Amino acid sequence: MELTEYFQSYEHYFWEWATDEDVPDSSGYHDNNLVIIPNEGAVAYRPYVIEVLKELQPQGWPPFGALVMMLYATQDGYTNFADPITATTDFYNTGNFDFHADRAIRFLDNLKSLGKTYTYGQNRMVLLQTLCKNIHNSVSSGNAELILNVYHKRPQKLSEAAYKINASPSALNKDMAALALLFEKFPTTQSIIDAMKGIMAEPELADEVAEEATTVETEQDFIQELIEEPKTFQVGSLIKRIWSGLKIPMRHLSPGDQPIGGISDMTNKGELHRMLLSEFANEDEIFMSRIANNEVLYIQREIPPEENVFERIILIDTSLKNWGTPKVLAFASALAVIKHPKAHSQCRVFTLGQTSTQISLDTVADVVENMNQVSSILEVSAALEKFLEEEHTEKDLEIFFITHQENISNGKLQKLIFQNRDRLKFLVTTSSDGELNFFKHDKGTRKHLQKIILPLHELWANPPQRRRKKDDSGSGNSKKTEVPMNYPLLFPTPSNKIAGFLYEGEFFMLSTKKQLLKTYFSDNYYNRDYYDYYKTYHGCEVLIDDISVKPRGQFALARNKQQQYILCQYQPDKHLLSKLNLNTKEYSELNLTGKQIPLNMKLIYFDRNFYLHQALVPSVFKMNLEGTLSIETVKNEPEIEKNHIKAEAETEKLTHSGIRILNNFNTVGINANGNLVVSNHELNQMDDSIRFYKNSSAIKIPAEQNKNKFSFPDGSEIITDSRGMLSFRSSNKSIPEFYMPSSEHGYLSLATYTEFGGSEYYLPETTLLKVKKMDEMYTQYLRAFIDQIMEYGA
Repeated sequence: MELTEYFQSYEHYFWEWATDEDVPDSSGYHDNNLVIIPNEGAVAYRPYVIEVLKELQPQGWPPFGALVMMLYATQDGYTNFADPITATTDFYNTGNFDFHADRAIRFLDNLKSLGKTYTYGQNRMVLLQTLCKNIHNSVSSGNAELILNVYHKRPQKLSEAAYKINASPSALNKDMAALALLFEKFPTTQSIIDAMKGIMAEPELADEVAEEATTVETEQDFIQELIEEPKTFQVGSLIKRIWSGLKIPMRHLSPGDQPIGGISDMTNKGELHRMLLSEFANEDEIFMSRIANNEVLYIQREIPPEENVFERIILIDTSLKNWGTPKVLAFASALAVIKHPKAHSQCRVFTLGQTSTQISLDTVADVVENMNQVSSILEVSAALEKFLEEEHTEKDLEIFFITHQENISNGKLQKLIFQNRDRLKFLVTTSSDGELNFFKHDKGTRKHLQKIILPLHELWANPPQRRRKKDDSGSGNSKKTEVPMNYPLLFPTPSNKIAGFLYEGEFFMLSTKKQLLKTYFSDNYYNRDYYDYYKTYHGCEVLIDDISVKPRGQFALARNKQQQYILCQYQPDKHLLSKLNLNTKEYSELNLTGKQIPLNMKLIYFDRNFYLHQALVPSVFKMNLEGTLSIETVKNEPEIEKNHIKAEAETEKLTHSGIRILNNFNTVGINANGNLVVSNHELNQMDDSIRFYKNSSAIKIPAEQNKNKFSFPDGSEIITDSRGMLSFRSSNKSIPEFYMPSSEHGYLSLATYTEFGGSEYYLPETTLLKVKKMDEMYTQYLRAFIDQIMEYGA
């Protein structure tokens, strides 16, 4: 997010920038120095707003409009926030949105009721810090710091934000959703006071990850997945050990434009309060003469170092000597740099063999696939030279080259590294005995940064296969509890997907779990109060499971005459076209080498055929839907492009349809509040809805885990499904089996095979379920399930 975007003002909005000509600004930019509520009054001068933002920067910023209203509600005198907010939401409401203005206004009323004790002086800042911690739609701390740096250097850039534009519903929703969710978090004045005093453990309400935030937990979860997967266990078990000794800088700090300290900080231009005290020792005539002739000495303003945003490229040698253990060390080193908790830079990875190939290491499947890349050549100087000859115009670029330690003694490779030492910033060498060496090229010389010796026998002594055998011998049941392909309610739509499709008016997705999913959109709400404008999306059902496909290249979907699903895949880098019948698993492929197909061709579906298509060429390539795969050149018809544009616009809607799924199940139990806890998330009921919040209470009754089954002492069970579903089986047979989605944030649902309650997001498009209020469903099923467990314990 940039400065202009954060401070942007809008037409017909509840706040705007104004100029008070009688009050100069210390920044030197005097326009737009005041924030006001139109037709109501002033909120705060810009210097005060900037000081507030400086105080909030370490924890991140709320949306600016939300902050303006919080400042307005906590100031002395008459305030009227209901009329401006209502007028704004009414103006931008097109009939499909609910901005929750009523809850936002009720929250601001609570703020107004606090009184001077909590809204005056330093207590006001404590109040704002309490409210803005983990606020919805927040700007990350790092991004906030960058915006402040830009403001201090170019405050006049604020004029761009002061120019009013029409607000999109999403812009207004950012402000309103933040305030509305604060009302859920702090429903009373007393709850705000308790939070300020540190009495209340604040639940984490954010529906989204703060912009550009990188969490250690996310990377730790990925490393744990690598360790638990037998095929990547060796790589995963090395990463944390490499982290413990890694001395590669994860951030670069560039000095400011002006020096800091010393005589070089003196200048003959500056403000009076920065004048050297020694100047006042001159006689009056000399003193005035020095001022008139710009000879007076001033102290320059110190500019702190700035973060230098750069991109990293990691090159992994896949030649003969870097096979086996050295290759494991190479991939572990690359992942240690990419997934380091403090790493914020972008990173691209290439393998070097006969050619250079860009790869992804974002998932366990990616790591498994790309570690299988091998090259039969002895050394990669040709591929490295070709890569370095390519034009890389990135402003700040760091290239890592990872190879076997014996390879750098090769004459060709040694010469190439020396000639390009200004571009190859880091050189990493591997060995068969677990030794890693890190070198850095600095000012034309190679410096040895560190040596890391990894105890491979110790780290690889207990692979997951052995642990599983041990577990099997101690347990009578080693198999996972089977789960159905679908449930009475829909799955939460995953955020990560391989591809999205529109076929005959229906939406489909190919998920990263290799499933074909079907979803739909609707604005026919069951209870509109549960939804923001973007919740017109719905969950999904599984059509085909366990699809054998590599997540790379382009995809298209269709149905043949037998109504079987046909998935076509095009991999431009391999010149490979393939077709898979998802129902019968029938597969055929075609090597397109020599067909002279342009690189920018797109795989699409149109009128019972697949095409490799481009808009501005006279001829395109057509592939048959039925039978064995074949390809032919045909005339490019305008109707193909029209259909493609329409389909692409529709499938673009799938981009933001995913939600965060709670699928890494570990701890399950009942906490001291009598609520269900799943993987450190407590299930709470509020306002005829249920949702997960971060748990802050001790678990009173834990469930015993056996694979994906969690059993309580009374015999009740919860079956987990990593696709985002929980099944509840009570020991009380009068409580039928019921189901609940496990999305990490957002309103949830409960369903049996006959009844449904909660968010319509999970309600199937065609259903015979009887829809009931969530209060009734919660009491009849989930509360009864929990009470049965607690009564047994008592």
